[in-house]
Amino acid sequence: MLPSQTVARTIPRNWVDLYETIWKPDYFPKWASGLSQSSLVQESTHWKASGPDGVVKIRFTAHNPFGVMDHYVDSGYGKEVYVPMRVMANQEGAQVLITVFRQPLMSDEKFAKDVAWVTRDLETLYTLLTS
Repeated sequence: MLPSQTVARTIPRNWVDLYETIWKPDYFPKWASGLSQSSLVQESTHWKASGPDGVVKIRFTAHNPFGVMDHYVDSGYGKEVYVPMRVMANQEGAQVLITVFRQPLMSDEKFAKDVAWVTRDLETLYTLLTS
């Protein structure tokens, strides 16, 4: 089992409205800096993006009524990284959660940087949706 850390951000919007706004893959470049430095391009069953370390392929969970936004990122090393993401009700607002799994052979420093990166991205999402 991989160690993990879940990053959460409360956003003052109805969870269904929030999910319907952000679930589409082409919305991710607006806030998820780890997935794309530019726009996403759909190619059959996956999307391609320019990530910080080069081209990445991303598969997204299909639209669903449960707020599940899991995605799988392949940075070209032959292994997809699973990124669980959820939007759920938090009274009148919403909670957005992303779990970061520490990958095999990943240093403590790299894992901490990845968690900090996801935290910044969720802050960007919050600002985007509340400004």
